[in-house]
Amino acid sequence: MPSPRLTIGGYRFRTPALLVMALTHSSSGREHNERLEFLGDAVLGSLVAGELYGRYPSADEGTLTRARATLVNRRTLARIARSIDIPARLLLGGGEARNRGGERDSILAGALEALIGAIYLDAGYLTCKQAVLPWFIAEFSDVLDLEGQKDPKTRLQELMQARNQPLPRYQVIETAGTPHQPTFTVQCLVSDLVDPVIGTASSKKIAEQRAARAVLAQLESLP
Repeated sequence: MPSPRLTIGGYRFRTPALLVMALTHSSSGREHNERLEFLGDAVLGSLVAGELYGRYPSADEGTLTRARATLVNRRTLARIARSIDIPARLLLGGGEARNRGGERDSILAGALEALIGAIYLDAGYLTCKQAVLPWFIAEFSDVLDLEGQKDPKTRLQELMQARNQPLPRYQVIETAGTPHQPTFTVQCLVSDLVDPVIGTASSKKIAEQRAARAVLAQLESLP
C-alpha cells in the first residue's frame, strides 16, 4: 500500500520529492518551496478565476476581480492550509520552529501555494483542479454572494435600513476547537425575528456571513 505520508488534502503524490519540497520552508537550509510557491500562486489564480467565471455568469469584471482577491488572500489560504494539516507537516529551520513559524499565516499561505504548484507538476492542470477546488468550496459559498453582487451581511444591513429598522446585531456565543483550528458560533439578531439565527464556521467573519444568509432566507419566507 502507498505511504499515507504521500497523501495530503485528499491528493496522493506520485513524486514524493515534490511533496517534500512543497512543505520545506526556506529557513530549513534545504531545497525549499519558494519556486513552487511562485508557480502555485499563478495556478491557483487561474483555477479560482475559472471557477468564478463559470459560477457567476452575470458578474462583471470588477466584481470577479474583487472576489478572486478575497478568495486567495493570505488569511483565507492560511485557514485552508490548517484545514488540510499543513502545519503539522511543515519542515522548518530551528529558529522558525522555536518561534512557532508554522503558525504564521504568511508561512502557511506560502506552503499552500507551493503545494498547489507541486500538485500541478505532479499530475497536470485538470487533476490539480479536481484536487484543489474542493478545498475552497466553503469559501466560494460563504465569503461571497456574487449573484446579488453583495455579501449577505451587506444585503441584510441594507434591508434593515430600507425598512427603517435597527441594524442586525452579531454576537459570538461559542468558540470551540484549538487556537489554530477554531470553530466560531455566531448569533444574529434582527427585529423581525423573535429568535436569534445561528451561523458556525472556522472564522468569525464566515460565521457572521452564514448567520446573515440564514436570516435573509427566513425574512424572505415571511408573509
